[in-house]
Amino acid sequence: MNFKKSLLFSILPMFNAITQAQTIIPLYEGTIPNSRPCEIKETDMGNGRVSTIITPVLYAYLPQKRDSNKTCVIIFPGGGYTRLAIDHEGFQVAEALNKRGIAAFVLKYRQPHDIACIENPETVAQMDAQQAITIVRGKAAGFNINPDAIGLLGFSAGGHLASTIGTHFTNSLLPSNKPINLRPDFLVLAYPVISFSDSLAHKGSRDNMLGPKPSAEKIKLYSNELQVTPQTPPTFLLHAADDHAVIVENSLHFFMALQQNKVPAEMHIYQKGGHGFGLQNKAEPNDWLSLVYAWLKTNKLMKGNVGE
Repeated sequence: MNFKKSLLFSILPMFNAITQAQTIIPLYEGTIPNSRPCEIKETDMGNGRVSTIITPVLYAYLPQKRDSNKTCVIIFPGGGYTRLAIDHEGFQVAEALNKRGIAAFVLKYRQPHDIACIENPETVAQMDAQQAITIVRGKAAGFNINPDAIGLLGFSAGGHLASTIGTHFTNSLLPSNKPINLRPDFLVLAYPVISFSDSLAHKGSRDNMLGPKPSAEKIKLYSNELQVTPQTPPTFLLHAADDHAVIVENSLHFFMALQQNKVPAEMHIYQKGGHGFGLQNKAEPNDWLSLVYAWLKTNKLMKGNVGE
């Protein structure tokens, strides 16, 4: 990745809204791995959503150097592994993080649903997420961030992707022989898909990733509450009790697994809010990101009082 060259990328308008990303960084140079030629074009679905992603990219949101806490968050918007709610679970979140001095990167990752354009649906989103971590950590000095304070924030199916990266980080999917640290330093999971078990799973996300008849082995492998170890990163969880799309037990089971493995964890459960509320739960209005900031400070993952 030629970082200086990437800084020359112009700001692109998305969904007739203005993104404040200073830089748009392609994940791969040359041929994109785990892809094949197809006639599908990327689709702006309106209302801040995008689908049929062919070329994955990172949107970089960097605070002014004087304002930086040197903490970084890579954001994975949700969308059931078939689309991305990239505005309210991506760009808006990145702008809010910047106000607190946190560098943010929104990942527009490929979807396993788009089987015509990829070789292996099961691993395509994970591959893009691992590549994003590699770019950000490898260019940490240029981005003015601490390479040991890089976390993931995942919403819904993006939460499944983030929790997968946080529990499967020893399994590199990237075409490189160089040793790469793929372990995030923390996770923030908002109404996340965690489990693929029959009793907990968001069936649409599971079917899009593994197909309609996944094996018992694959279901267990990607039920991330079963993959937690003492090395799993510290985790902050947020969910609504009345979420009927991704039931709250997903977060509860992950939290209990973290507790059993003595991994630092904090969980906040709204009484109401449903699914997909993004930054603002209109049923119980408060600033849940403030809780995340406090938690980051408690765990010494963020310094300073920027934006307070």
